[in-house]
Amino acid sequence: MSTTSPTADTEAGSAHSIDRDHLTDPSGPRRVIVAAMLVVGAVAGALVTAASAATALRLAGVPDAGFLTTYGVPVVTAVGQLSAAIGLGGAMFAAFFVPPQRGGHLDVGGFRAVRWTYVAMLVWALCALAMIPLTISNVSGYPLGETLQPDRLFTAYGQVADARYWLWTAIFAVLAAIVARAALKWGWTFVVLGLAFLSLMPSALAGHSSAGGGHDVATNSLILHIVAAAVWTGGLLVVVAYAFGNGRWRTLAVRRYSRVAFWCLIVVGISGVVNALVRMPIGQLFTTTYGLIVLGKALAFVVAGAIGGLHRRITVAELEGSDEPRKSLFVRFAAVELIVFAIAFGFAAGLSRTPPPDLATTDVTPMALKVGYDLDGPPTLMRLLFDWRFDLIFGTAALVMAIVYLRGVWRLHKRGDAWPVGRTAAWLLGCLSLLIATSSGIGRYSPALFSSHMMSHMMLTMLVPVLLVLGGPMTLALRAIPPAGRGNPDGPREWILTGLHSKFSKLVTHPLIVIVVFVGSFYVLYLGGLFDVVVEHHSAHLLMNIHFLISGYLFYWLVIGIDPAPRQTSHVAKLGVVLGALPFHAFFGVALMMTTALIAEKYYRGLEHPWALDLAADQRVGGGVAWATGEFPLVIVMLALLVQWRRQDEKVARRFDRKEARDEDAELESYNRMLRGMNAPTAPVSDASADATETQSVKTVEDEAGTSEAGK
Repeated sequence: MSTTSPTADTEAGSAHSIDRDHLTDPSGPRRVIVAAMLVVGAVAGALVTAASAATALRLAGVPDAGFLTTYGVPVVTAVGQLSAAIGLGGAMFAAFFVPPQRGGHLDVGGFRAVRWTYVAMLVWALCALAMIPLTISNVSGYPLGETLQPDRLFTAYGQVADARYWLWTAIFAVLAAIVARAALKWGWTFVVLGLAFLSLMPSALAGHSSAGGGHDVATNSLILHIVAAAVWTGGLLVVVAYAFGNGRWRTLAVRRYSRVAFWCLIVVGISGVVNALVRMPIGQLFTTTYGLIVLGKALAFVVAGAIGGLHRRITVAELEGSDEPRKSLFVRFAAVELIVFAIAFGFAAGLSRTPPPDLATTDVTPMALKVGYDLDGPPTLMRLLFDWRFDLIFGTAALVMAIVYLRGVWRLHKRGDAWPVGRTAAWLLGCLSLLIATSSGIGRYSPALFSSHMMSHMMLTMLVPVLLVLGGPMTLALRAIPPAGRGNPDGPREWILTGLHSKFSKLVTHPLIVIVVFVGSFYVLYLGGLFDVVVEHHSAHLLMNIHFLISGYLFYWLVIGIDPAPRQTSHVAKLGVVLGALPFHAFFGVALMMTTALIAEKYYRGLEHPWALDLAADQRVGGGVAWATGEFPLVIVMLALLVQWRRQDEKVARRFDRKEARDEDAELESYNRMLRGMNAPTAPVSDASADATETQSVKTVEDEAGTSEAGK
């Protein structure tokens, strides 16, 4: 068995640890598999396009842009998305599937994985840049040669939204490649992972899912679909290469990937069904070209899932239970699965070239075009409470968070450990509040009414984080998740502790940063004009909700958090933070009510509400909501601070009592002796004693003087 090269070993930081991974070089088989995947994906995309080109041109209503555009779009899309999947899978492999070395440096397997991410992200960036003129040519109907003329290209770039999305894709992909090329330590893999994830978002927010009725559900489902499929595919490729090279942690990597792949299968299946049903009725699956392509793509993922099931039953079990596993069997199974994945990506690329049939027949209202659905009437109390529209991103997150938390509590219960009921109730109420804020009538009316948007915003910033923080999720995780043990690779519990003690955590929990982000974002977003610019974009609503939750959680984690925190803050300082921050929030609400300029007026008027709507009055209602909702969290925070303060005093008192019991009240007895000595009467001094004392003092001074003279 050959060892790794000295250069790679040094670059990966193996000199910082005695643990060496004698990994053989799997570059040859990996290149063959990657090349086969790219070729198969491109061919599948081209074949699907050939079968649907005429239908696509008829439904789109644009001239034929020529051979290069017709087949270049699906081929470049398939190659690019497969590269993005490999890049995301490599970053996830280095971050979670194999442990780093003792000094925090990547081991050889993780180092090679981020290098594969570097190459894959560069290819993804080049494909994204190539898609800019291809997309413009496809939309306009002009041949690619004419589109590449600089004046026409720059003019059309500002008019074609998909072209701008592809530029953002290229920017994120290049940033991911740069960080991956320089990454040597484990912590940087999370930066690479985040940038690789962001590079997938523009393509999820563009295309058919972002237009027409139901595009909110279609876009959210496509985000889940693309990310899960990329992790599933890319992760498998990197794990196969690592196992083929006899990596030290191959059993651990395969086991961890197998768990992730199982959930990716579920997410891909559910999100794919939801996305297809939004785009067309179920009856058109068998009668339209678009429906047949959807069926072909679904069949490919089903076959890949079946092969994955065989992996779990046969090859994965053999890798875990045998000293000499048949790794060739595992690699053959995985290679077939990867080829099937490539076919599925090819079908997806061809699908992006084919407009859904309902786009040519459905009469979409201005509100449905911008929001994704129509509203039946003004926001009455009954509609806000019972007119629900489930949010696939945040609604699903609320359900998953509740289930995972309850599982942790149940694990403690089975072990015989107690967990406070109040914390469980607080967490579940927080999850319920998140579900209501995003999926109830409040969330349904949020994109169309400023007042409803402010209700959702205040719940996500001022209510949900308070309840989640009081649930103590990190404390529960640290108690419920067993430690990895001495000599074993780190697991989720160690990852949490590493994150808590990291420099990044200390930075983002600095009181000044927390207050500025928590309070300042209100003024910048609404009074600074940012909301007017971003309100039309679905991605902006997703980012705003995420920002509201994170900024609120960090603020309340700092002031009332019961979880371990990177910074220790006194209760007096916490009280000062609360009293210093929340008045600015109340002032924001008053300023919002008093302002005469309408926020996002063009957007709200463009919705053409089917009922008479006074935008100024609706904005004043939103300001009143922002002002009033600041009082309720303040009461909760003050009560929580007082309770924590009292409990801390009681804990200190109990600790002191236990110490005194062990020392038999030694400190108390010492204090009493001091008091008795201070109160004892002073004995009178006789003249003889005074004369003797004075004589002794004089003699002492004379002796010291004599000693000084002798020294001289």
